[in-house]
Amino acid sequence: MMRLRLPGVLALMLLAMPVSSLPRMAAAAPAVASAITVEGNRRVESDTIRSYFKPGPTGTLDAGQVDDGLKALVQTGLFADVKIDRQGGRLIVRVVENPVIGRVAFEGNKKVKDEQLTAEVQSKPRGTLSRPMVQSDAQRIAEIYRRSGRYDVRVTPEIIEQPNNRVDLVFTIEEGVKTGVKSISFVGNNTYSAARLRDVIKTHATNWLSFLGNNDVYDPDRVEADRDLIRRFYLKNGYADVQVVAALSEYDPDQKGFLVTFQIEEGQQYRVSSVQFQSSVAALDANTLRGYSRVNVGALYNVEQLEKSVEEMQIEASRRGFAFAVVRPRGDRNLEAHTVAIVFQVDEGPRTYIERITIRGNTRTRDYVIRREFDLSEGDAYNRALVDRAERRLKNLDFFKEVKITAEPGSSSDRVIIVVNLEEKSTGDLSVSGGYSTTDGALGEVSVSERNFLGRGLYAKASVSYGQYSRGVSLSFVEPYLLDNRIALGLDVYYKQQLANSYTSYGVTTIGFSPRLGFQLREDLSLQLRYSLYRQEISLPSYYKNCNNNAANSLLAFNPTPAYIKSVLGGVDPTNSTSSGYYGWGCYGDGESSLPVRKELSDGAALTSALGYTLSYNTLDNNKNPTDGLLIDWKQDFAGVGGNVSYLKSAVDAKYYSPLVADIVGIIHLQGGMLNKIGDKDLRMLDHFQMGPSLVRGFASNGIGARDITYASLGATGDALGGTKYWGASAELQMPFWFLPKEVGLKGAVYADAGSLWGYQGPTSWAATGEVNTATCKCGLLYDDSKVVRSSVGVGLIWASPFGPLRFDYAVPLSKGKYDTVQEFRFGGGTSF
Repeated sequence: MMRLRLPGVLALMLLAMPVSSLPRMAAAAPAVASAITVEGNRRVESDTIRSYFKPGPTGTLDAGQVDDGLKALVQTGLFADVKIDRQGGRLIVRVVENPVIGRVAFEGNKKVKDEQLTAEVQSKPRGTLSRPMVQSDAQRIAEIYRRSGRYDVRVTPEIIEQPNNRVDLVFTIEEGVKTGVKSISFVGNNTYSAARLRDVIKTHATNWLSFLGNNDVYDPDRVEADRDLIRRFYLKNGYADVQVVAALSEYDPDQKGFLVTFQIEEGQQYRVSSVQFQSSVAALDANTLRGYSRVNVGALYNVEQLEKSVEEMQIEASRRGFAFAVVRPRGDRNLEAHTVAIVFQVDEGPRTYIERITIRGNTRTRDYVIRREFDLSEGDAYNRALVDRAERRLKNLDFFKEVKITAEPGSSSDRVIIVVNLEEKSTGDLSVSGGYSTTDGALGEVSVSERNFLGRGLYAKASVSYGQYSRGVSLSFVEPYLLDNRIALGLDVYYKQQLANSYTSYGVTTIGFSPRLGFQLREDLSLQLRYSLYRQEISLPSYYKNCNNNAANSLLAFNPTPAYIKSVLGGVDPTNSTSSGYYGWGCYGDGESSLPVRKELSDGAALTSALGYTLSYNTLDNNKNPTDGLLIDWKQDFAGVGGNVSYLKSAVDAKYYSPLVADIVGIIHLQGGMLNKIGDKDLRMLDHFQMGPSLVRGFASNGIGARDITYASLGATGDALGGTKYWGASAELQMPFWFLPKEVGLKGAVYADAGSLWGYQGPTSWAATGEVNTATCKCGLLYDDSKVVRSSVGVGLIWASPFGPLRFDYAVPLSKGKYDTVQEFRFGGGTSF
């Protein structure tokens, strides 16, 4: 009997075992196979399977090559199982093919459409079923729901077997409810209240209006962005050492939502003690850049003003030929005095040039629309300040969901590649607006607009409005880069119809167009030049046209004779007590419109051709809901460049916002204007300033200023005539309601207004054609034009509602003119949906 030693027995056992069972041990013992046999395959060709086992130069397979082939077959995802056996010199590969997917279906999904889910999953009909891929698809579907705020989602894949090794793949989805933010709290905020900080961040807590928005849906990326918003808010208000240590988000299963807590270390508030300029560039005197600094001694440390100063100084240095100059700010803190000394250090930066600018992700917007926002191009010196400005401009376009500009190494050490990564978003709007105001009544508007028309960065809008007293059509178009220069060319074409209402006896129809040019002189200073050409025509209801002094008017019960008009209704000339028939009340004795209205109706349509401009200075922190900053508009329009109307109209409007204590914002509003006659053409009533609640709240529309009192002794006053001069001043305090969630958007206001409108210079007499005895009945005008100061105090309710901005005001006049029209309550608003 032959005896086998232990090592020999082990070797025989290893040869008898399948390679798939002990791959590691098999790899350690070389094996040889001269032929490969494939079993179990139905769809995959045998030669395809054999191709995964590549023999060496000798034509044989060792254990390592067999192991590599086995792993490669498994990784294809085509097979549910792969086994390898050896029988003598043959290698047998036994496979079990994965079934083929007949269909992929989704059940239970109501919030996400099938098309969106189909695009996300990798398992496709007529593809091979892979269980790891199915699990990965289930996770992708869950992630889609989480991105929309549904963290309770459950996705269960089900494989339904069908004949001929086919299966149906069904994902059963339990969507759950939206996972909102139930509360937002702050720890360490000693200076600013939680209500004030909630106004800074984008995330909102769930409230009864949350169904109209999605800012209450928990989004970890948004919460992380809120950390930076809080930090920037503190840095802007003097807290140079602030740290937002953490933003903790904890899911509460009882409330089925997240509790978000921001941990803040405020530090001390600093003021600027000094501002110095230093330069290591021999030919550049840093003090010459002082005029570009927005940092002032004694002011609160403001990181935004600091960054803007650095940007402006660095750009100015580049313009002077120092393309590689770098401005670096340094702040030396005095911890005891709570001050910081600012030093702007100008150094020579690395000599790096832009090799190319690569743009990615712009599927719709043309490349040149993006490139023109850069003040540099290929071959220019790399200037980080200019790159940052371009990134800010691209974000302000509002064409993209995301804008990120990075710098990558170029082909050499002195070359850099600027990469612009973009994500497009929808820029078209179909808006249906509705509103109501105490002046215009109910009003509806339908508009279609596109901010990025044809992907060329053009703006276009068409709108139609229809209401009780106001109707119109308008078309607008803006080319923001005229002839590749940073000059905006705009064109407005409009048709407006204002109907007679309780404030005016007449209607006005206006049709015209206005081209304009806009220049951004600085980031906070802009200039607009415009030309306006429009045709204006007055219309009157029939019951305002039946002058009793018309002999042909036989239908009226009261049709006085010329003698009665002269002696009884005519009145007395205040400069001549023996005169009669002066004011001609007979023309208006039963309620006709005022003389200027009738005269301008008789004169026919007026054509106005005017040149004008607006100079705007804007430092507001937020144009929609400002809490800090200054806005000044200075406007002038000169009519008389053609047409049959001439005047010079000037107006100034200034608003100053300042945050006070406990989230209260103070507002000072000053305004004034003047209308001057040009040449020998009389001013029309329609060209006068018409004022009301826009000047002093508590008064009706057109309720202030000169007014027709020709037949006041008969118990009524006529139309408002307007004025050529006005001034107004207002002080207002706005504050949130602390007992309501910030997200509700309700604020209260208290205010005091004062102002005046005077100086009517329109028609005062008219020898009306068609009237009897026009020589003695001149249809004169008697009007009140008092310069009395109108004033009022009031309260307001401001609601940034989901239905649009709404404002309710109740104001009580303290002083007024004798014939002014009071309207103590006023409200208005509207929305787009």
